[in-house]
Amino acid sequence: MTLVTTKKLLLDAQKNKYAIGAFNVENMEMVQAVVMAAEELQSPVILQTTPSTVKYADLDYFYANVKTAADKAKVSVALHLDHGNSFELAMRALRVGYTSIMIDGSHESFEDNIKLTQSVVEACHPSGVCVEAELGKVGGKEDDLDGGDNNPYTDPMQAVEFVERTGVDSLAVAIGTAHGVYKGIPKLDLERLAQIKEVVSIPLVLHGTSGVPDDVVQQCIQKGICKVNYATDLRIAFSKGVKEFLNKNPEAIDPKKYNAQGREEVKKYVMNKIKVCGSHGKDKSTLL
Repeated sequence: MTLVTTKKLLLDAQKNKYAIGAFNVENMEMVQAVVMAAEELQSPVILQTTPSTVKYADLDYFYANVKTAADKAKVSVALHLDHGNSFELAMRALRVGYTSIMIDGSHESFEDNIKLTQSVVEACHPSGVCVEAELGKVGGKEDDLDGGDNNPYTDPMQAVEFVERTGVDSLAVAIGTAHGVYKGIPKLDLERLAQIKEVVSIPLVLHGTSGVPDDVVQQCIQKGICKVNYATDLRIAFSKGVKEFLNKNPEAIDPKKYNAQGREEVKKYVMNKIKVCGSHGKDKSTLL
């Protein structure tokens, strides 16, 4: 296989009421773990990097990692820029070879968000690359991303106008999730999600899902979510594996050994979330 765009993946998920898991990766082992999990469960999968991640190692490094994994994979793999924070970064990702781009103008005014999103859509669509945007603000803090504490939820009628004017391919909605680690169990506005689904025809995306109970995620999928983002919990899983190995083997000096245990923990986590999303057995790579 080679890298694919997210268009057919998300449309099939939307049609058949499941979701594609989108997993943020930080290193080679996490890339391997996500793709290994997807292959074992015959699931399409999306790998993502944030601006802070690509600042650490640049777009080219992550593209090379994911492209290599995708070329060897027997399932559909897409590479997505998560929370792209500028037109310039979005264009760099497009030129490098990312097959899906998010432009996050949610911190701008409604009109400025539309203008920024339009510009990225107009640049990406000629190459067949899909664009995700965000309306409303997913709260919490993670890396350089600060959604604030009092985030406005997505307004359904604004969502209609936003989608029509931008031509965006998928929309991240704010219904009560937050980035980072939750202090308690989040309470999501599922009625708002249903209202957005009633008036917006494109695939909807759920951000800040690490820590959201699995049954609530599945309710969101039934109400229209087609892409589910996981980030914080992958970091926790990888770190857990590395720490456990080093605690048992304090003299260890070979990164391959402790990183391998981190990779295994990420793989187990991703396999679980693929099943939660309902995408296991849904890969249609031969049709793409």
